[in-house]
Amino acid sequence: MSGGLLVAGTTSDAGKSVVTAGICRWLVRQGVKVAPFKGQNMSLNSFVTREGAEIGRAQAMQAQAARVEPTALMNPVLLKPGGDRSSQVVLKGRPIGEMSARGYHGDRQRELFEPVMACLEELRATHDAVICEGAGSPAEINLRRTDIVNMGVARAARLPVVVVGDIDRGGVFAQFFGTTALLAPEDQELVAGYLVNKFRGDVSLLQPGLDMLHRLTGRPVHGVLPYAHGLGIDEEDGLRVSLRGAVRESVVAPPVGRDLLRVAVCAVPLMSNFTDVDALAAEPGVVVRFVDRPEELADADLVVVPGTRGTVRALDWLRTRGLADALARRAAEGRPVLGVCGGFQVLGEHIDDEVESRAGAVPGLGLLPVQVRFAREKTLARPSGAALGEAVEGYEIHHGVAEVLGGEPFLDGCRVGAVWGTHWHGSLESDGFRRAFLGEVARQSGRRFVPAPDTCFGALREEQLDRLGDLVEEHADTGALLRLIEQGPPAGLPFVPPGAP
Repeated sequence: MSGGLLVAGTTSDAGKSVVTAGICRWLVRQGVKVAPFKGQNMSLNSFVTREGAEIGRAQAMQAQAARVEPTALMNPVLLKPGGDRSSQVVLKGRPIGEMSARGYHGDRQRELFEPVMACLEELRATHDAVICEGAGSPAEINLRRTDIVNMGVARAARLPVVVVGDIDRGGVFAQFFGTTALLAPEDQELVAGYLVNKFRGDVSLLQPGLDMLHRLTGRPVHGVLPYAHGLGIDEEDGLRVSLRGAVRESVVAPPVGRDLLRVAVCAVPLMSNFTDVDALAAEPGVVVRFVDRPEELADADLVVVPGTRGTVRALDWLRTRGLADALARRAAEGRPVLGVCGGFQVLGEHIDDEVESRAGAVPGLGLLPVQVRFAREKTLARPSGAALGEAVEGYEIHHGVAEVLGGEPFLDGCRVGAVWGTHWHGSLESDGFRRAFLGEVARQSGRRFVPAPDTCFGALREEQLDRLGDLVEEHADTGALLRLIEQGPPAGLPFVPPGAP
């Protein structure tokens, strides 16, 4: 078998990422060698592969679902927003420059189509199946001419397309019909059916609508996936995704010790890799929330200043919101603060940025003895080491180069009293280190909190991925999906008017 499938969506956040991961996990459990693929991804949540390439975290998660090592081939184009109208363009894992939205969606995007398709073909040559994820909606007709992620990829590779719709939002039947009807005839020929996502209730009550949709479009619904609480899976980019999936909906298990541990994460602008705190949220007795007001730091045992694509902008935001003063008071009182990547940089004494914000010399918060200079070359690395007597692994994605001038060494950053800073993302996924760090936070906070001795974040992630595979296996027409993957788009799919030119 050398097949493929494109999972499109009626909207952003319809569930394309998790459905793609679920299909990958279901297939690999059937003995299929499968890989994920997304031609173009816009996200501030990224990951560094073992060869030092930067890709979207959703594709790294899907690779884990497929039980394969993530590579740059799986996400050849990554767009990292730096504001409302510009993004850094990362091609095959390496940044190639900043571009405005208007500049990108012209000749530049068309130039990227060939390398995108070359990556897809390389994956297809080495795997039994490639499950591709679309972006946004394939019916974004203003962008169809330069599309390199939805129907442009499907048409070039002759991939069957299954469209996912989030019924929890309402209007899913109109979304399915309208998405199909706005596609050109040549694109409609590839749309083979639909998947309803996040359904609550009795499926029999939905059946009349499914039957009518089939009559109207000539295409079946290949499954109704139930709403699943607390999956905590890395998706695209919205803060609401992490809050909903990993923090607010997750059930906080009772603490092992007498006390809870409360973690406040500053919701800085252009927040990146906020998935760093997912491992904290997985710990019994640890409550994680995102905050944007200084009074919300008052009862926190640990405050995390996370990564950001706009360090200087985040620094200004912290000062404007009054959070900078609150952080300074915490540091003076010996109450724990952790800065990660951009969050580490803002805690330093001085920032010289002629690259990201072009703001030049800017004073930092002065909580750590660190000078930061932004380099044009991006650091992409997979470091490993030790801290608090425990082994630690992480990954680095940053332009800022930190010169540490004092304090105690901490993961290539430093620690002064209760303030910690590091460029390492993902360090808290190292179980022994996370337990030691939380134990230290509890001691500094005066909390009778005891880290659970047996929480394994990797095992929890595997359980979540298995849940996705179960959702597909139990609630989708897997026979129909397998036929699409093996045989391609079915012949004779009817045209749904009016269609696009």
